[in-house]
Amino acid sequence: MRTYPLTLAAALAATVLLTGCSSDDKSGGDDVKSADRPSDSACALGDMGVEVGAAAAPAAGDTGTVTVTLTNKGAQCTLKGFAGVDLLADDKTTSVLPDEGAKPQSLTLGKGATTSFTITYVRGEAGSAESLDVHKASFTLPGDTRTAHELTWSYGAVDWRDDQKPSVSGFETSGD
Repeated sequence: MRTYPLTLAAALAATVLLTGCSSDDKSGGDDVKSADRPSDSACALGDMGVEVGAAAAPAAGDTGTVTVTLTNKGAQCTLKGFAGVDLLADDKTTSVLPDEGAKPQSLTLGKGATTSFTITYVRGEAGSAESLDVHKASFTLPGDTRTAHELTWSYGAVDWRDDQKPSVSGFETSGD
């Protein structure tokens, strides 16, 4: 008869141990799994180093380019789509559309990785009704449209006729 109380005590101890391992205990199981997953968050402009280089159009009718290079200084992030580019003149702001035929892509940037996009334009006649006298340009990143980066536009007037409007490329990978 002595084995009965020991068997009962062992069964009770096992029940208590198994109850402590209930699937309702979320003290770290899901959090640990999430921490191991790579980030799929949108890149924030505040985490980017910005450099601008230009091959300015020398005269009216010539084509010029302005290339914006971004260096990720934060955690891994993703760019999905196109940079939002606006050209600002004294009396109006105009959005620049993506290159004709360009398709939005997804690009993941690790810390220290770089990417770039290019604004292509045709220089217009200063003061012409068919030109936009641009003084500044601004851009946002997809997924971070509330934060804009402004740059001074010193590349002359921009031709604004339908067949000459500026465009923005997709993000290009840089480096290796």
